[in-house]
Amino acid sequence: MRGISQAVRIAGLALAVGALAACSATFRNHGYMPDRAEVEGLIVGVDTRDSVDTTIGEPGLSGIVDDSGWYYVRSRFRTYGWQEPEEVDREVLAISFNPEGTITNIETFGLENGNVVRLTRRVTTENTQGVGFLRQAFGNLGRVTADTLLGGNN
Repeated sequence: MRGISQAVRIAGLALAVGALAACSATFRNHGYMPDRAEVEGLIVGVDTRDSVDTTIGEPGLSGIVDDSGWYYVRSRFRTYGWQEPEEVDREVLAISFNPEGTITNIETFGLENGNVVRLTRRVTTENTQGVGFLRQAFGNLGRVTADTLLGGNN
């Protein structure tokens, strides 16, 4: 009799520990962000697409119009149990090129309170041609739902 009650206690304890573990947050990372030291080694006005590819690798996205920029995007999502994943961090590295393929601009953007925030910027001219694309990309992520994709009411 005593062995059965001890087994019930152990099973109950194991069940409680399992329930607590299921409620803890899990994190999932998406995308690729090059090492900060490698990016700092790039020289605006000197490095080209080929040297960027060799130094930090190919991007996840490139410019929509005439491949004017390369974009490296990294996102981090947090999930609690059955709840929908929540994006808790996003960073975009934008490298712009002139028509000859030389770097004209290196910027890093983050997401703070749902707004795009420029974290760093290294430019040779006042070239911000990719900013509109980035604002649109940051603004639309998380707003698309299955209901809107299927043509339902918002």
